[in-house]
Amino acid sequence: MLLGAFLAWGLLNVQKIVRKDGSRVIAVQHPSWKTEFLGLWEVLRSEPWIVGLFPMFLAANWFYSYQFNDVNFALFNVRTRSLNGLLYWLSQIFGALFMGFALDTKLFSRKMRARLGLIVVFVFTCAVWGGGLALQLTYTRASVAFNETKGIPKMDWTSSGYGSRCVLYICYGLFDAVWQTYLYWLMGALSNNSRKLAIYAGFYKSIQSAGSAIIYRLDALEKPYIALFGSTWGLLLGSLLIAAPVVFLQVKDHTEVAKDLEFTDETTAATEKFEQST
Repeated sequence: MLLGAFLAWGLLNVQKIVRKDGSRVIAVQHPSWKTEFLGLWEVLRSEPWIVGLFPMFLAANWFYSYQFNDVNFALFNVRTRSLNGLLYWLSQIFGALFMGFALDTKLFSRKMRARLGLIVVFVFTCAVWGGGLALQLTYTRASVAFNETKGIPKMDWTSSGYGSRCVLYICYGLFDAVWQTYLYWLMGALSNNSRKLAIYAGFYKSIQSAGSAIIYRLDALEKPYIALFGSTWGLLLGSLLIAAPVVFLQVKDHTEVAKDLEFTDETTAATEKFEQST
């Protein structure tokens, strides 16, 4: 973290950044808390379709409670939970790399990549959580509690049958990375305006955190595992369907400069002058 703080000083000033296609990054003045709240309202008023992504935002951390508490903690002993956690987060590295390279490929247009990405995420969601359902049907909260009262040890990584459960948990990590990477890429594909993107990210992180708080509370109330699983899988699939119109209608191959200049103090003339000089 300390090294990252020093590396940040090496970042190029935003006004000097020019992309390979000659376009520039739209710079904004440092906002105040008042302009931030006004910006939230302006985005909702001018781009009401962004609400179509809110269910995906809500789902982005919804599955953590189920994966960590209702699978890893419920089924495995301490050292195996540690191993699962290591494999979960390591798999995220590879999942993010795969999804990032796939979404940035030059083989397809940006519009096509957005649509194909949505389809890939949908299929991956069905595959991973379909496997999760097969596991979930083998135990309940009551059966886990019964085993604890009887002193029956939880599964160890040396136990028979651990391999398939380990693969599923790795896939859960891959899924998390794929979901998050696609969402961040999708928001970036909707605008080049850094202020507007910050507002998108603000919506994302706030709604994501709200979802996490809700599902952790439901888990604390000891709702049935299958109910928590169903809410997770249902929200994931439903949010993808709701987001589909945004992906298919709002993602363009090129973002208009005039649209990017919204929420800034720059003008189209200033932008054209800069591009001519570069």
